[in-house]
Amino acid sequence: MKKFLLCVFIIFSMLLNLPAQDGDPAKRAEKVQALKIAFISQKLDLTSAEAENFWPVYGQYEKDVKQLFGDRKSDNVIENEEQLLNIRKKYRPQFEKVLGKPRMNKLFSTEKEFRGVLIQQLKKKSSNTSSGSGPQQRGNPRKRP
Repeated sequence: MKKFLLCVFIIFSMLLNLPAQDGDPAKRAEKVQALKIAFISQKLDLTSAEAENFWPVYGQYEKDVKQLFGDRKSDNVIENEEQLLNIRKKYRPQFEKVLGKPRMNKLFSTEKEFRGVLIQQLKKKSSNTSSGSGPQQRGNPRKRP
């Protein structure tokens, strides 16, 4: 388990420390998606057969979730959360069929954990970028008469 987490953090570090010329959003999104697949597969301990059945269902679920967040017609947080819950309920039987109930429940916490790790790495990169950008000038750089 510790080895896996170390590998994930190394991969995240490599991903997020890409040079600016490799900053193509589509490439970065693909890499994040690949990391997400690896992360979820490991956390749910998917077999090859389970993965074969799980990922197409998860892909459709993720498409619905992205559409919800892309089409937000309401600024009402409660309505948005309710719609997300409805999407999860819609896919629950399919996830249970492939994963079983305990791992189906673990799926949603694993998604949240992945987002947390990703955000943590982005914050870390952001703080490293802003703190390592050269000398900071303080105050007024002009001399006073």
